[in-house]
Amino acid sequence: MIELAGIIILGILAQWVAWKLKIPAILPLILIGLLVGPIAAEFLSEDGTKWIEPVWNGKKGLFPGESLFYFVSLAISIILFEGGLTLKRSEIKNVGPVITKLITLGSAITFFGAGIVAHLVFNLSWDLAFLFSGLIIVTGPTVITPILRNIPLKKDLSTVLKWEGILIDPIGALVAVLVFEFISVGGDSGFTKTALIEFGKIILFGTTFGFTFAHALAYAINKKFIPHYLLNVVSLSTVLLVFVESEVFAHESGLLAVVVMGMVLGNGKLENIKELLYFKESLSVLLISILFILLAANINFDDLLLLYNWKTAVLFAIVVFVIRPLAVFLSTYGSKLKLNEKLFISWVGPRGIVAAGIASLFGSKLIKQGVEGAEYITPLVFMIVLGTVLLNATTARLFAKVVGVFLTKSNGILIVGASKVSRLIGHYLESQGRHVVLIDSNQNNINKAKELGLEAINTNIYSETLTDNIELNDVGYLMALTGNSDINKYAINKFAKQFGENGAFRLVSNEEMRDENNNPHEGLFSHTDDYITLSDVTKKYPSIQEIEIIDKAHLEDLIKVTNNDKDIVPLFIKNNEGELNIISSYNTEIDNVQEGNRLVYLGKPLDVEDIETV
Repeated sequence: MIELAGIIILGILAQWVAWKLKIPAILPLILIGLLVGPIAAEFLSEDGTKWIEPVWNGKKGLFPGESLFYFVSLAISIILFEGGLTLKRSEIKNVGPVITKLITLGSAITFFGAGIVAHLVFNLSWDLAFLFSGLIIVTGPTVITPILRNIPLKKDLSTVLKWEGILIDPIGALVAVLVFEFISVGGDSGFTKTALIEFGKIILFGTTFGFTFAHALAYAINKKFIPHYLLNVVSLSTVLLVFVESEVFAHESGLLAVVVMGMVLGNGKLENIKELLYFKESLSVLLISILFILLAANINFDDLLLLYNWKTAVLFAIVVFVIRPLAVFLSTYGSKLKLNEKLFISWVGPRGIVAAGIASLFGSKLIKQGVEGAEYITPLVFMIVLGTVLLNATTARLFAKVVGVFLTKSNGILIVGASKVSRLIGHYLESQGRHVVLIDSNQNNINKAKELGLEAINTNIYSETLTDNIELNDVGYLMALTGNSDINKYAINKFAKQFGENGAFRLVSNEEMRDENNNPHEGLFSHTDDYITLSDVTKKYPSIQEIEIIDKAHLEDLIKVTNNDKDIVPLFIKNNEGELNIISSYNTEIDNVQEGNRLVYLGKPLDVEDIETV
């Protein structure tokens, strides 16, 4: 009882420390696991026992036999399902081929490269060397996501790393399973045919079960067959069912099944998807906390001593500084990614829970089978996991600045509200090459925004999820365009610092519009136009116009026209380089106006006669 409670308490404490220090939680979790496990047994316990013993040894322990690894497998399935829910097809329209190559060609390069190095450096048999390399193919969303949250990057760059981390987990597990089976059957001549058959079964059953059960669950939720209070637990039990059933038909196909299931649900028209995400995210945090402590505590001190030599440093250096960059550069050859972006992707490749979990399982099994050298598998993989996490957690932000991918000025735009007005403005900004994200709690508005090809998030402005969304790392402008003045003010007060570093604006309220002396500093567009005015204009003239500016006097005349005509609302000033400057209701003085600049406005077309009548 004390051990179980202690794991949970220590795990959540480690999560808090990670949040406070802005590092991946895996780092303090593994360190705590090593402390209460092998370190405690060697230096702190009077009788030489671990403070937390994950496997029952006849006297104490939490899990008898292989129960620990059954628990690990089920927990990983839930974590990967939650990761699959966050993968949106709209994110990869620019980088889809890069992601595909990274998880195929990149995986192959890592597999063969790391296997050869492990064989040559540690003198492992070819079988064990390639088992090791298969296990370290995976990068892992549990460690990449916390790193990316603290670094402002271009959306495409963070998307590549996020998708790679989630999709490559089942691939790495699959490769490791095939090598493990090869070792178990003794590598006979019939293995190649058997491996191909097993590979086909894994792909077939994994995708089929994941796709079918995802649609079945979505149908049940949307048709209200599941009461609201049972939604989360039914979804959880369905994930476990899919994992177990897929495993029954094809061993190790469960991870692929749950990732496919999560992706299908995340990209479908599923009601209550937000609640499902919140629940799975909280559950994933708890499971990750438990798993890393258990797996690290399960290592013995003698295993750690195996790594206490120069060979470990050589293996780590080649895997991180040679093989990973080689895999990334060959996988991104011919892509639109720049050299500095390829360098950053090469640098950020931390391994996570899947590598650690499967390594512990296979390592212990091979030791029991008496396979020579099997004692190296678990500690070597943990060395790569801990080393890459420590390296990336401490240097990723600095490296991003050194290679020039760190966004010193975030030009993305977050629009609060996805009404017709917001969609019209967002679509125009998107056409001008700006990254635009709309948020709204109305699913109908979100669906209409997505139909226009806009990135839109169904969320409540009062929730905390926005602050952790890595897709908003490049956002530097905030525009609150809802019809509720209280929500607009709240958005500015809460998110101006994080998402509005270059400017945070909101529509003036109806009361402010009527009072000439009450013009807020963050007022947007004009002091004579509130949400009702913009909505009316949008209904009558649903288009955004541009008119060329001759000089500052000409612009002032144009602004006067827009103030006197309720069918015209000024929005932006576009300079000769195509950059847009938001027009503020508070600051009516517009400097640096040059010939060729353009006034961007909402409403009916302006002509020369309109200007001359002012």
